[in-house]
Amino acid sequence: MRRLGISIYPEHASLEENRKYIETAAKYGYKRIFTCLLSVEGNKETVVSEFKDLIALANSFGMEVILDVSPSVFTDLGISYDDLSFFHEIGAAGIRLDMGFTGMEESFMTFNPYDLKIEINISMGTRYIENIIAYDPKRSNLIGCHNFYPHRYTGLSLEHFERTSRQYRENGIRTAAFINSPSATFGPWPVSEGLCTLEMHRDMDMAAQAKHLFATGLVDDVIIANAFATEEELKAISAIDKDMLTLEVELLEGTSETERKIVLEESHFNRGDVSDYVIRSTMSRIKFAGQPFPPHDTEDIRKGDILIDSDLYSRYAGELMVARLPMKNSGKTSIVGRISEQEVFLLDLVQPWQKFRFVEKKKP
Repeated sequence: MRRLGISIYPEHASLEENRKYIETAAKYGYKRIFTCLLSVEGNKETVVSEFKDLIALANSFGMEVILDVSPSVFTDLGISYDDLSFFHEIGAAGIRLDMGFTGMEESFMTFNPYDLKIEINISMGTRYIENIIAYDPKRSNLIGCHNFYPHRYTGLSLEHFERTSRQYRENGIRTAAFINSPSATFGPWPVSEGLCTLEMHRDMDMAAQAKHLFATGLVDDVIIANAFATEEELKAISAIDKDMLTLEVELLEGTSETERKIVLEESHFNRGDVSDYVIRSTMSRIKFAGQPFPPHDTEDIRKGDILIDSDLYSRYAGELMVARLPMKNSGKTSIVGRISEQEVFLLDLVQPWQKFRFVEKKKP
């Protein structure tokens, strides 16, 4: 099951602010919380007092809290990799190793008696996960999560993200990555120019970021990296279909009621005999056979245009297509709408036989 998450940073916000944020996220079905021990200063007692109450609150809502740590944190807190009782005592569901050990230690850690999840840093781009697996870990307690990047232009490239994520996918490891809230103002570090895994997401609409990560098929959990996202943002992201790509569209004024019904109410899929130029969802031409489809809005076609063939195309009349490339219009194909500009790039991810649907963009 795919999940959504938030991040909290107790050292940068009041207890009450963090409590309210957790409660709001829980209301909209968020199931994960990321928090960072790397940036916390103080002794073990201070750490316990800052985190324990918030983790207990999160647990009461069925939320899983993962603490970001490194070998230096273990040293600072006097913790050994073969005794993770400290993290269990403060209520954490697991720990994320921002920097790891040798592979053997991680393997032993997965057998901890508390079944704490051991989350590995996906973004490093080495064969780290294969090394851990070579030591025969308890796979059910091994998960992976990408980094986030507060400095502009330092986030991951899409190619690197896909390559490193596949290493975990191929080994059956659950994965997570971060998105950026444009309303949030801070993360764990002083630099905060947005906070995301993929550099291409830094200035992107938040819903498009989440849709993209889920649509890659490489991410199970999407976590908002910075705090605090607004309630409106939390609600909007929670409404995303995590399993089926849902594209936001704007329909043209000249679109008929039948065409609107085809776009917004019918199920869609990309035919298996794929084209470079269009995504073809062909069932509408069968279901609506005999209905009139007079041509309208027949100007040349741009990537992201939603098309329905007119009666002038005879047996193709009523077929819905989505343009993947610019094309000349024969005058027989009606442009009935357009994918929202920030989501047009998602068309590149649609695979043969993949299901998808459209939702009409809300007017401001």
